[in-house]
Amino acid sequence: MLSTEVDKAIKKELEQHLEFGGATRFLHWVRAFMIIFLTASGFYIAYPFLQPDASSEPISFLQAYSRAFHCIAGFVLICASIFRVYLFLFAKSSRPERYSIGQVFNPLVWIKTIGAYLFITAHPHIKGAYNPLQFCTYLALGILTLVICLTGVSLYSHVYHDGLGFIMGSCFGWVEVVCGGLANVRAIHHIVTWVFIIFIPMHIYLVIWNSVRYPNGGADAMVSGIRYVDNRRI
Repeated sequence: MLSTEVDKAIKKELEQHLEFGGATRFLHWVRAFMIIFLTASGFYIAYPFLQPDASSEPISFLQAYSRAFHCIAGFVLICASIFRVYLFLFAKSSRPERYSIGQVFNPLVWIKTIGAYLFITAHPHIKGAYNPLQFCTYLALGILTLVICLTGVSLYSHVYHDGLGFIMGSCFGWVEVVCGGLANVRAIHHIVTWVFIIFIPMHIYLVIWNSVRYPNGGADAMVSGIRYVDNRRI
């Protein structure tokens, strides 16, 4: 009997909030899988270690297939990223994410957020989907995604000279000029890939850590879209 009353009290105190819309969650996982695939296939293209069986017929195109699938995944990432930016700016379901911008300019929220990660203070009440540290991290990740997509398109245009490759080369030839040559384009593309490799395990760890310490549905919010908010703090 007592347990039932406690459960009812908890249910009254917690309220469900839709934090991420369906399209946002779908694009998150599309980009996540594309980045993983692009990283693996990119390293194989740079250092091929498989040798197809020798044949007198022109059928052994393993490296060409690897490059083709890498390029396809790259364009999927570009399209998903563009649509994700559109949702952030205009979608009604992304309003909690836009609310997070205001907190970036609040020094008190910054201090409390960093203190929470250092086990010094309690986590501040956040108005929006992200705390300022998360927002700045994801913003930096978006900029890096833009860099790796631009350098990837530049590299693509130097392999495929007709059709889409010609269009990409005409529109984004300035990338090679800004980077100081094609070799630098490839180097920047490679370096940013390593940034993603470092970010992914850190991101997974911090999501789990945050959800264990503050069990409000944070870990599965990108699956269900739901976060639980304590009404006593509103």
